[in-house]
Amino acid sequence: MIFDPILDIFRGKAITVPPLDGAFRPNTALDEAPLHNELDAVDNLCLHDGKVLASSGATLFALTEGSAPEQLETFPAEITALASDGTSLAVALDDGSLIEDGTPAKTPDTITCITALAYAPDGTLWLTNGSDRHKASAWVVDLMEKNAAGSLWRRAPDGAFESVASGLAWPNGLLPRTNGVVAVSESWKHRLIRVENGKITPILRHLPGYPARLAPSHDGGAWLALFAPRNRLVELVLQEKHYRFDMMESIPPDYWIAPALSSGNSFLEPLQCGAIRTMGIHKPWSPTRSYGLVARLDENMVPTYSLHSRADGQRHGVCSLIEENGKLLVGVRGGNCILAPDTEEAK
Repeated sequence: MIFDPILDIFRGKAITVPPLDGAFRPNTALDEAPLHNELDAVDNLCLHDGKVLASSGATLFALTEGSAPEQLETFPAEITALASDGTSLAVALDDGSLIEDGTPAKTPDTITCITALAYAPDGTLWLTNGSDRHKASAWVVDLMEKNAAGSLWRRAPDGAFESVASGLAWPNGLLPRTNGVVAVSESWKHRLIRVENGKITPILRHLPGYPARLAPSHDGGAWLALFAPRNRLVELVLQEKHYRFDMMESIPPDYWIAPALSSGNSFLEPLQCGAIRTMGIHKPWSPTRSYGLVARLDENMVPTYSLHSRADGQRHGVCSLIEENGKLLVGVRGGNCILAPDTEEAK
């Protein structure tokens, strides 16, 4: 055992990613799903006062199936998170501010990167701060720097925000449970965690992508959005510090070897050679920087099935989702649309 560090120099370390298998077996459910609405760069979905709300950049919209989105309000910065308890609406912005029912809310100075919001049944407002080093819109920089500078906060009704957990690797989704317990998606560690009284317990590890928002389902389970896939090339770059920082300094972010919400839009992007296309055909099983993926979780947060837009699809970059009256709505940021998939067919 004492020789293992020496042997590692010679034998190297394998770079692997979890396979898309079992509950994550690939399909084309998202590419075949009916279109609910078209909306550029749709990011957050929320149910409020009987309406489906969605954000696009700095603008908040109300959605009606088959109709053009109705513009409600434009804010001074990009919207990064939404939450509603049925009457109160919380809106987080990329400048770190939080607005509740049109009024700025008081938050600690250390909260500057709000990535997710959620009201618990008892009125507690939960909040994830993705990083204390970057804005929410700079997520790819935070990943390439391999930071773990995120935190979890809560505010009791008529109380002030208090820190619950810190040192998180880009917390990006919230699902309050009961008695002060909350499930959190931790993107850079590809996992879901359970936080109770400040204690962190992993509940779902080794995900095949980067998890984003969580949404409750009608039967006590949950839906999980995964906004980009893992692949071996990105995992290799994350191990190479000097290469990674040289890349960040000399190449525009759109062309980094990094996860993306959409891909194939420019010949300057990485991952476009023979392993990706053959005779002009984009292979659906090829390595890819972007992907569309939604996972169905049971009441124990165990994946049961999933919905996909594969490497050759266009509905990539799923960041947010909600369930409305038993129907799933999926916000596809990279594909500029909201989908209403038939979840029964995807099982």
